[in-house]
Amino acid sequence: MAPHHVVVGVDGSLNAVRALDWASDEAARRGAELRVVYAVPERDEAGPVLTSSVARVRERHPALAVVSRAAVGGAVRALVRESGGADLTVVGTRGFGGVAGLLAGSVSLRVAAQVHGPLLIVRGDHPCDGDRGVLLGLEDDSDADAAAYAFLEAERRGVQLRVVHSTHHHITPELPSLIPGTSPGQRRRAQNDLAEEAVPRFSLAELRDAHPEVAVETRTVRRGPAEALLDATRESAVVVIGAHRRTSRIGPQLGPVAHTLLHSSHCPVVLVPTAA
Repeated sequence: MAPHHVVVGVDGSLNAVRALDWASDEAARRGAELRVVYAVPERDEAGPVLTSSVARVRERHPALAVVSRAAVGGAVRALVRESGGADLTVVGTRGFGGVAGLLAGSVSLRVAAQVHGPLLIVRGDHPCDGDRGVLLGLEDDSDADAAAYAFLEAERRGVQLRVVHSTHHHITPELPSLIPGTSPGQRRRAQNDLAEEAVPRFSLAELRDAHPEVAVETRTVRRGPAEALLDATRESAVVVIGAHRRTSRIGPQLGPVAHTLLHSSHCPVVLVPTAA
């Protein structure tokens, strides 16, 4: 049986170095092996970047098992291949070489649409550690794997888990009722309020029981999910969402929430594939 491992894509850029630091910390938290991957046109070109990457990891985590691999070809194919069986795949946001422009255009969509497990996208110079909580964006029961990942991440970090469930219903205007709270629209609104407030707690009940040491704060907001989550990422260590994949005529696509967070989140983003 293959050991638990974390995969990280490098290319020698500053943002790839940040991704490497995040990946090494994630591997250390899990007690997992770290696999450093560099996609290059020719295998002989990979030596200096891989050597410096491994040295940096060993300086940061001397006891961490780390291996490096040169992958001939494109970064997307290499990362997708290496992600098979990985606990987590980690990439940076900008760079040159194999992972250039990861968040621009089709490359990010192809990586997110094809990886075989959670994908962590490291944005900017956000610190890897600290006491900031884990943020979970919850849409529906198809996000069960994302919720499970978020609970485990909060448990590993020893921090609070914040769950944001966004609802956004169109309310048809109506004349006010003479008796408070008795018009059809008001009754529907009250029923919706109860149902909406119950969604996060109902969906997370089993995970709460399985992880009693994780403090959980749930919040239902009547705003677009991307807007609500984006604000909350300012004070979060990482945000976890389901990668709701869909296929269009131009290829794999992610939903608007993922797109917004990938481009504008104030903290790293974890995309967890949702159940088909």
